[in-house]
Amino acid sequence: MKKYDYLIVGAGIFGSIFAYEAKKRGKKCLVIDKRSHIGGNCYCEEVEGINIHKYGAHIFHTSNKKVWEYVNKLVEFNRYTNTPIVNYKGEIYNLPFNMNTFNKLWGVVTPEEALTKIEEQKKNAGIEDPKNLEEQAISLVGTDIYEKLIKGYSEKQWGRDCSELPAFIIRRLPVRFTYDNNYFNDKYQGIPIGGYNKIFEKLLDDVDVKLSTDYFENREELGRLSERTVFTGMIDQFYNYKFGTLEYRSLRFENEVLENQNYQGNAVVNYTEREIPYTRIIEHKHFEFGDQEKTVITKEYPSEWKPGDEPYYPVNNDKNNELFKKYSELAKKEKNVIFGGRLADYKYYDMHHNIHNALSAVKKEFKEK
Repeated sequence: MKKYDYLIVGAGIFGSIFAYEAKKRGKKCLVIDKRSHIGGNCYCEEVEGINIHKYGAHIFHTSNKKVWEYVNKLVEFNRYTNTPIVNYKGEIYNLPFNMNTFNKLWGVVTPEEALTKIEEQKKNAGIEDPKNLEEQAISLVGTDIYEKLIKGYSEKQWGRDCSELPAFIIRRLPVRFTYDNNYFNDKYQGIPIGGYNKIFEKLLDDVDVKLSTDYFENREELGRLSERTVFTGMIDQFYNYKFGTLEYRSLRFENEVLENQNYQGNAVVNYTEREIPYTRIIEHKHFEFGDQEKTVITKEYPSEWKPGDEPYYPVNNDKNNELFKKYSELAKKEKNVIFGGRLADYKYYDMHHNIHNALSAVKKEFKEK
């Protein structure tokens, strides 16, 4: 006799929502995670009364009304708006690149002047059909912004020359010819009041959870507990790296508690010069408008992923995408395993995408329209 209807590997967004929805449908789930906490990369750790985004900044944003309503039934959100800034050798610029950025860099005032400047630089660079990140960036914002605010940051982030990186990476970067400092175009945005842990506590309330449990070290034993498995880990590891190892970029975080109340005046400051080894500094209290006496900052250092590190960003070049296809074909043949989440799909997801995907997987599993 099986004890559970579902074994869910991973207590992040996809796994937790699947467990929550399956439980509502009368199913019994066991959620396991190799970490000592629930919440996946959204997990917050309290330090000096401040919710620290332990695995990097997470700002919830979406234009999907159903997803927004779904999360707001779980927890109340504040009005935080993501307005990061860029520090290049002590010069401060707005990100996303907008009229404030163009004005400070070139002294232009109108959108027409900014467009003319960008077109002039694009023409001088001789780019007609962008083939890589460098060419795509220059096509979007010109050579000045590329050299100062994109090149160094991107090469630190990905550990590769911009001419070797695919063009699609930079297409996510918003460029606006308005004086609007809001990074996201999405209709809804905010941070859960009290931190992201509250969402996962609600999702996994009254669900059996086993932490500090490595699926691969206990695979046979765990497999005997359930009829079906929901797997949110690395798909190549699931198949014992049969075709080879998929590549990722990882991150190392360096936290500091500071005695002053306000270190940088903003939640996120990107450092774009190549000589500074970290890509950004996060000051966590600003996500929740904190007024604590102390502050906590985190410096993010990108690195090449190796076994044992946390995989953060899939390297979706042609080589890795072809390798993933092979694993994906195997996954499609599985009768009792549901794959989901960024590691199983080998794709970078924003949080709202992962929620939508999890809800879609639930509908498919329970044959609902």
